[in-house]
Amino acid sequence: MNRQFTVVVERDPESDWLVGQVVELPGCYTQARDMVELEKNMREAIQVYLETVNDSQMPSQFIGLQRIEMSV
Repeated sequence: MNRQFTVVVERDPESDWLVGQVVELPGCYTQARDMVELEKNMREAIQVYLETVNDSQMPSQFIGLQRIEMSV
């Protein structure tokens, strides 16, 4: 069975590395120097994460993102 996961990618200002976090899998994240390496690392992180959860802990379903603009 194939399943899609949503990865939020940010750049760490201190290290300048990319940091990816899977929205549907709390605590599932990794980092890399570039997008190619990040995707490889994310696939490994997701695989390991899914091997540690049981059926009652199935991941949530991603619905969408919302950006909110505010005066600060």
